[in-house]
Amino acid sequence: MSTTGDIREDTERSIFGWIKSRFPTVPYADLTRVVLETDQRQLPRSHAEKYELKTIWYWYPLYCLGGIAFVAFVILTITGILLGFFYVPDGRLELNPTTSDLTNPAWNSMLVIMNEIPFGFIVRGMHHWAAHIMIAAVFLHMCRVYFTGAYKKPRELNWLLGVILMLITIMFGYSGYLLPANNLSEGAANIGINMTRASPVIGDQLARLLFGDINTLTGVYILRWYWIHVFILPLLGTALMILHMGLVWLQGVAEPH
Repeated sequence: MSTTGDIREDTERSIFGWIKSRFPTVPYADLTRVVLETDQRQLPRSHAEKYELKTIWYWYPLYCLGGIAFVAFVILTITGILLGFFYVPDGRLELNPTTSDLTNPAWNSMLVIMNEIPFGFIVRGMHHWAAHIMIAAVFLHMCRVYFTGAYKKPRELNWLLGVILMLITIMFGYSGYLLPANNLSEGAANIGINMTRASPVIGDQLARLLFGDINTLTGVYILRWYWIHVFILPLLGTALMILHMGLVWLQGVAEPH
């Protein structure tokens, strides 16, 4: 009859065995070895290089999707910083004394960026289209990984990280869609409130946290989603991307057999 200590030992052995079978220690020590003759760091060879395959050239464009998503993220980061200098995260309605129309500081700052700031229209356009490219590239990258079986052992953990990164990318797109504080933003915010309230148990509390109110849409949601878009999601996304690309570097690229 097994004791508590035996059960704990078997559990630890199975957990560490699962990790060791996917992340052995010896090969990774070789990967970081500096070769004295060339003074270059060793990098893992791809499947095509290892077996000198020449028949999978038509797959190569599909293996650029992750890099395209990363380049789009870099462009989004740079253009987002530039836009952040002039954007005002305040969606509360106020009366325009000139036109006597209801407006909000967030939308007014967008008009200033596009019409008065030098190259502001171009920078916002780059940010807009880079967001579309990143979302499309991440989605197609996930499709490529799935249909080529690259999510299987030993890359299960990296697949899960990729799924989380795809969800973060979608949240990036949604939060950025809200920030202009125009009619489309209000429609998207109302949909988001209803979807959030449909969550079990904590739906109303989560909607109040993210949007400020669960009954009427107020301008408070702009500031809250601004913080999510500019601070929370970039921190999570950058950390997970570094881990994701690190695992790719350690385990190599899973090309189709």
